[in-house]
Amino acid sequence: MRFKSILAISLIICLLTGCGTEYAAPYTLHNDISVYNVGQMEEVAATFPSFAEDLCVVSNSVATDKIDLGSTGAGSLFDVGNNETLFAKNPNAQVHPASLTKIMTALVALKYASPNLTLTASENVQLTEPGAQMIGLKPGDTMTLDQALHVMLIYSANDVAVLIAEGIGGNIDAFCDLMNEEALSIGATNSHFVNPHGLTADEHYVTAYDMYLIFSEALQYSLFNEIIATPSYETVYYAADGTQKEISVESTVLYVKGAYDAPGPITVIGGKTGTTAAAGHCLILYSRNASGSPYVSVIMNAESSEALYEQMNELLEYIVENS
Repeated sequence: MRFKSILAISLIICLLTGCGTEYAAPYTLHNDISVYNVGQMEEVAATFPSFAEDLCVVSNSVATDKIDLGSTGAGSLFDVGNNETLFAKNPNAQVHPASLTKIMTALVALKYASPNLTLTASENVQLTEPGAQMIGLKPGDTMTLDQALHVMLIYSANDVAVLIAEGIGGNIDAFCDLMNEEALSIGATNSHFVNPHGLTADEHYVTAYDMYLIFSEALQYSLFNEIIATPSYETVYYAADGTQKEISVESTVLYVKGAYDAPGPITVIGGKTGTTAAAGHCLILYSRNASGSPYVSVIMNAESSEALYEQMNELLEYIVENS
């Protein structure tokens, strides 16, 4: 995947500068389509090999009369094994991601740091936004990156996302620079991040398709796979004075913690939720059908938790029909 990411950017440069060919691709940073779609353009297909051969590619909505997401803003279903987009509603619409942001935070953390790294909380972990999910970190508290990733991805703790960002980037802005660099390198060119947790902010947005790209890249890490499949987690971290602090959290993904059933033979391996007033209810899942074939499904901006899971089951049921 990383080789293909580098190749993708190299090919874009060639397309823009000529590199011995008469073709010039209409690519800009925030184009209507992803960087990965450029190689699918008819006029360059004969010149350049596909650099998205192990990815699903979509530039427009892909409809089916089997799925109706109602008022939900965006959603997509990707057949990972066959590199096929089975369904897509507004896949390239820029929307608030809420805590799906934390997938990118985890991806950058895993890329740039060891799970054994010790992180120390600053006063910035004490977020004041009403309703923000936190574990109550205090300045001087310490935990390892491994612990922090578990708590952030399983429980969606916003203060822990700040802990990770500052511990790796030095400060929030520097870490967000890494997030945006990573987004560009994997072709998620319609997304932009200004914080590591997903609390609503101007100029902080993703698309359903970009979330698929980000999620797919994160799945390359075994620790990420392990964490998103974990229903509950207990650990001990330390206060500034060395005293122990115990914490126990449960997954926010109802499928993972056994509070909601996927249809028939579908097995939900893991996923991540996100919810804010601006983003609505969001969910991305990694699943397998009865024969073990992998799928990624994502819903953005559902109007309620109930609608979110009902509509996600529509996507999962469509897997059964197409298996």
